[in-house]
Amino acid sequence: MARLNLIPDRFTVLLLGVVTLASFLPASGRTADVLSSMTTLAVAALFFLHGAKLSREAIWAGVTHWRLHLLVALCTFAVFPLVGFALRPLLEPLVTPNLYLGLLFLCTLPATVQSAIAFTSMARGNVAAAVCSASASTLLGILVTPLLVSLLLAKGGATSNPWEAAGRIAVQLLLPFIAGHLLRPLIGGVLQRRAVALKVVDQGSILLVVYVAFSHAVTEGLWQDIPTSALAGLLFACTVLLAAVLTIATWSSRKLGFSKEDEITIVFCGSKKSLMNGVPMASVLFAPHVAGAIVLPLMLFHQLQLMVCAVLARRYAHRAPPAAATA
Repeated sequence: MARLNLIPDRFTVLLLGVVTLASFLPASGRTADVLSSMTTLAVAALFFLHGAKLSREAIWAGVTHWRLHLLVALCTFAVFPLVGFALRPLLEPLVTPNLYLGLLFLCTLPATVQSAIAFTSMARGNVAAAVCSASASTLLGILVTPLLVSLLLAKGGATSNPWEAAGRIAVQLLLPFIAGHLLRPLIGGVLQRRAVALKVVDQGSILLVVYVAFSHAVTEGLWQDIPTSALAGLLFACTVLLAAVLTIATWSSRKLGFSKEDEITIVFCGSKKSLMNGVPMASVLFAPHVAGAIVLPLMLFHQLQLMVCAVLARRYAHRAPPAAATA
């Protein structure tokens, strides 16, 4: 059964298929222009649905457990960027400049919602706190990620003017998100009943954005600029980054006296990075010719975090139950 965790999930396989398609049949000319316009609409629709699905109760439930949520937010938006930047002398020589920018962009992203909650539940952690923290992270990410990108990556030349980027984020991501959340009382029930269809829309939007981003990058010579050694270095860099944050999150939660259930929530919510939010944000924040290389570290980190956290969740789940529960 342990080997099953090493098999990429279906969405990862689809992502790899889209990258392969873009590598051999990249969109160009008029087709690329049409797909770019479709991407803008798809990203807006994606964040509209994110806002409509985000429960206000989930945001506020557990606000009293502020120490846990604060630590998760610090791991997500402070520890990750600091570790990524501090390890620059080690990681940057292993990859290309754009791949390292992708690593830093990865460090600025919010946490996932679905997988963080799923792993917390599997490990018998504080699920209510996980729902609250992961949901709040998504909301914060729309505001915090562009700010962190402007601070960490502006010197790399991959981003445009930070104020222009903030304006695009507000128009393409934040406004649809707010509109969806305000309309939640009217359409929330419909979305719950159409959960399977909406998942297809979510994933289809991400696949479209990835295809367009990689088409631009391939046309600009992406694979000529990335040697095989850089891909191996990227895998090592993602592994080091994930291991460092998992270690810091675990040590911090124990040092601050959190219960084992809260520790599980902190570890799984504080170490995750959202592919669903990261890919659309990259298409908004970065120039088209570098967006493909920017999202490549995120795609690799996505699969790596799933495999590692599946093993951790199983180990947590096999721990002895509390004495009171046993009695």
